[in-house]
Amino acid sequence: MKKLLSTLLLASAFLCGAVHADDKPANMTLKMATTTSTENSGLLTDLLPKFEKESGYSIQVIAVGTGKALKMGEDGDVDVVLVHAPAAEKEFVEKGFGDKRYPVMYNDFIVLGPDADPAGVRDTKTAPESFAKIAEKQAIFISRGDDSGTDKKEKQLWETAGIKPAGDWYREAGQGMGKVIQMAGELEGYTLADRGTWLAGVDKSPLKIVHEGDKDLFNPYGVIAVSQTRYPDINHTGAQAFIDWIISAKGQQAIADFKINGTPLFTPNADKPATAK
Repeated sequence: MKKLLSTLLLASAFLCGAVHADDKPANMTLKMATTTSTENSGLLTDLLPKFEKESGYSIQVIAVGTGKALKMGEDGDVDVVLVHAPAAEKEFVEKGFGDKRYPVMYNDFIVLGPDADPAGVRDTKTAPESFAKIAEKQAIFISRGDDSGTDKKEKQLWETAGIKPAGDWYREAGQGMGKVIQMAGELEGYTLADRGTWLAGVDKSPLKIVHEGDKDLFNPYGVIAVSQTRYPDINHTGAQAFIDWIISAKGQQAIADFKINGTPLFTPNADKPATAK
């Protein structure tokens, strides 16, 4: 009788274990395409271990420009995207490549230039006016030229200024933000940067902030799960788990707590519209 009871208990434990194992998602690896700014700023190095420890998921990060990140989502090569180009993100969702855009955080763009400011950008009141001054003086300007969120914003500012930049003074690097800041510093030129990347490397650059603070420079970030309807094999469960965490009170607090030299790099805004600070 005791042997039978032991056998039944073992069988019961095995079945309970099997049911418990089935509750755990089969795929615990998550692929995320994101921007170079979230990586270069150090934010992901701080955030992701917290999510991984709490959830059990392991995240593989591909840091590229926003355009390339969204293209990877369109091709079903990643499970989730964390990017900063609201118009492109809206189009991504409307075309059925993503489920829904969730606002996550924001910072702002800044115009960087040499301390001497030969184009007189410090005297301007708006970013398009700053760009017009740079073009008028034909001061060296280093563009990302990589279809990133920063590159999209830069092109928008030139358009608002009514200028099509061209000539030896305007140079498209096709590089990430950190490299572009370095190039602009070496050439004593101007560039548009996200504040997070700038703060992470400010001590290494001779450049200064020559324009900041106007509404044209608002820089919101959003997170989107790639559509499971379009790509049934993606890790949609993992993508949603990451989204739920990063927009939760705990994830938002982790973003708020991330600072360099006491300065916050990003402001969480999961509970606010993407169009307003």
